[in-house]
Amino acid sequence: MHWTQRTLTLDPHPRGVHLITDTVTGALPELEACTQGMLHVFIQHTSAALALNEAASPDVRGDLERHLNHLVPEEQPYYQHTLEGPDDMPAHIKAVLIGPGLWLPVQDGALALGTWQGLYLCEHRNQGGPRTLMLTLMGPEA
Repeated sequence: MHWTQRTLTLDPHPRGVHLITDTVTGALPELEACTQGMLHVFIQHTSAALALNEAASPDVRGDLERHLNHLVPEEQPYYQHTLEGPDDMPAHIKAVLIGPGLWLPVQDGALALGTWQGLYLCEHRNQGGPRTLMLTLMGPEA
């Protein structure tokens, strides 16, 4: 079994749901030699998350962002962690709901995603800054 691990720093993204599939796969040239395996993608932050969902329509990304904002509103009187701004505690809650990592199958040198699937960065802060991903590829020796 061959293992490759790489850190990928994403440029800052505005608050919202952003398609990053090509950025992630582009950071792993070893992916092309992997006939079968798994890629684990992990975000090293507590106010952003990773998700897998439809990549074809940008309306999906907007709808997800709007629903998350409705589900977890800002400036609630019961939030105690408020020193870092009104978007901080809701960002932590959204990150817990969505999650920090994904296991993705690899087949014949590419991610074995469904026809419409793509990898998303879910940026929950208004000014989140750069985000660091840990990419771990596991597969047979090339």
